[in-house]
Amino acid sequence: MSITASAVSLNVDDVAASSAFLTDHFGFREELAADGFASLTRADAGMNVVYLRRGLASLPEDQREDHADGVILAFVVDNLEAELARLTAEGVTITMPLREEPWGERAFQVTDPNGVIVQLVDWTTPTVPTTH
Repeated sequence: MSITASAVSLNVDDVAASSAFLTDHFGFREELAADGFASLTRADAGMNVVYLRRGLASLPEDQREDHADGVILAFVVDNLEAELARLTAEGVTITMPLREEPWGERAFQVTDPNGVIVQLVDWTTPTVPTTH
């Protein structure tokens, strides 16, 4: 098998709202869009983010009404504090304040208009030993 591209597809009620959130605040751009569909890309993201409108007939019947509940879009960034300051200045509500975990993860979260969680992350030296 050879994987040539990656994407995460999320079912949401308002495709345009989620698309605008990633475009306006995270530098993504719409690569493809149609009624009930948007595929967003960023050269450095390593994957596309695809939004599908819930109830879309092209989805398998057992998935049409699913929502992206419990999914976290996590992006590792170079300067977490700068991103936090930028998003705050842009008026984005921080839904999980910046925190540091014992395993070395530092992260904060925002939530898009459809409830999709976007987490920005960086990594430090763990404060507790990790086991292998």
